[in-house]
Amino acid sequence: MIYYLVPPDGNPPSIAPSLQRKKRGVGTFSASVNGTTNGTIKAPYPYDTDAEPKNPTVIPRDVLGKFHFTFLIRHPRSSIPSFYRCTIPPLDEVTGFYDFMPSEAGYAELRRVFDYLLSQGQVGPKIAGQGKSDRHMLSNELTQEVEVCVIDADDLLDNPTEVVKAFCTNVGLDYDPKMLKWETEEEQQQARHAFEKWPGFHDDVSEIYAAHASKGHAKSVIPQVMNSKELKPREHKKAKSVKDEDLEWVKKYGEEGAKIIRKTVEANMEDYEYLKQYAIKLSSRVLSV
Repeated sequence: MIYYLVPPDGNPPSIAPSLQRKKRGVGTFSASVNGTTNGTIKAPYPYDTDAEPKNPTVIPRDVLGKFHFTFLIRHPRSSIPSFYRCTIPPLDEVTGFYDFMPSEAGYAELRRVFDYLLSQGQVGPKIAGQGKSDRHMLSNELTQEVEVCVIDADDLLDNPTEVVKAFCTNVGLDYDPKMLKWETEEEQQQARHAFEKWPGFHDDVSEIYAAHASKGHAKSVIPQVMNSKELKPREHKKAKSVKDEDLEWVKKYGEEGAKIIRKTVEANMEDYEYLKQYAIKLSSRVLSV
């Protein structure tokens, strides 16, 4: 979601007016509403406000410092076709996304924010699950001893118990095996409520498409019954070659769709691999269990 905190298309950042609190007098502050400057309503962006040095977001540094960041990444070969699928029929009627925009992949924005937080000492230099510090990160008085925490979705799916344990250690929580289960009706309802916020994007884990193929009903379908009740290690499938992937994408999305997907995947690999080096690493003993 960091993508939505960074100005689009590489535009220069400036602080959102609603978050830019300027001192007007002793003990008084004021803030503007986004899209409003001196009482005049205009387009929400670009903002007619000041920028913070090196800050790539519209959020002030002191506000960013109130959060404990965890970066969840996914291989572009998995995320891009999944996103593309949500922008074409029949899923576009459910998601409300009718155009695939490669710029919305978000890897570049995630890397920019990640590097900024590192440089400001708001995360790092120690890397969660690796027991080492980032050699490029110089310790300074701003460092708050918050470990860099990057989780790769593939690692989480392959070994959810150990990855969640490492995450809990990072954020100061006591791990409980029940964290990986949602078996009661109350927990199922909570899960349904969470998935309802993004209809169409999570159909792999919830039965929201019992009727999505029926003409005229797609927009009214919402999660009803969760397919699963716990997070288990996935069963490994044979890794696909680039050629096999391309053939699969052509079959599902046509020649043009497959070309767009491949081009977008390749455009985001460098940023993904950069972030991947910081991901929580499990020992070979754990991986072999």
